[in-house]
Amino acid sequence: MSERHQDGSAGDANYGVIGKGYTSYRQPEPHIAEFIRHALGDARTVLNVGAGAGSYEPVDRAVTAVEPSASMRAQRPAHLPVAIDAVAEKLPFADKSFDASMASFTVHQWSDLAAGLAEMRRVTRGPVLILTCDPNELTRCWLNDYAPEMIAVEARRYPAMGAISKELGGEVDILAVPIPLGCIDGFGEAYYGRPERILEPGARLANSAWSFVDPSIGERFVADLSRDLGNGTWDARYGGLRTQPFFEGSLRLVVARPGDTAS
Repeated sequence: MSERHQDGSAGDANYGVIGKGYTSYRQPEPHIAEFIRHALGDARTVLNVGAGAGSYEPVDRAVTAVEPSASMRAQRPAHLPVAIDAVAEKLPFADKSFDASMASFTVHQWSDLAAGLAEMRRVTRGPVLILTCDPNELTRCWLNDYAPEMIAVEARRYPAMGAISKELGGEVDILAVPIPLGCIDGFGEAYYGRPERILEPGARLANSAWSFVDPSIGERFVADLSRDLGNGTWDARYGGLRTQPFFEGSLRLVVARPGDTAS
């Protein structure tokens, strides 16, 4: 089972600390939401595991949300269902209870990936969707030049695409999800063309990886990036990103549909 923090959050990140003000920086990005909506197909009942404040929950389906962090449950808007306090590794539902299930930006925080994915597969009749990042592609963003320690932490935390596919079984598609320039979901790569935004402390606080590196790393990052933005070095190297409509980085949507796993 996952370790429980004081606010009830499970896994490696303490959202009682880093979850404050989370929704100010992490809003569902419509372009990404469309990938999820399409992959859900005609599913009417949907389970959202590690649901957080409700990003990417479809409002046109009957959604059941699971979220162990009290601070994140408290930030869910009124129009979304109240989340159940439970963890991925032990879902309190009968077999095949839902048409589809989904998990967004959460599998890298689970203490037992295999158990969590097995539970999602157990309670789901149709597709299981995992929105995550490919650890092998994280170095594609300029952030790696300024905070390689943070990117290395992320690469260690995110499970490999092959590991997710193996545990879910069936017919698996791994879709690259391009990130739009004005992405309103502020994970690290969302700021690929807006570097000034990630200098804001709240932007970094809403990305759990920063909580796993020494504070001196963040201080150095701010100093170096501020200097290079001020003297034009960043724009000389990466300025073209400011007008690049999309960035294809590490973001992936894994879609696993039931199939003949014995073949």
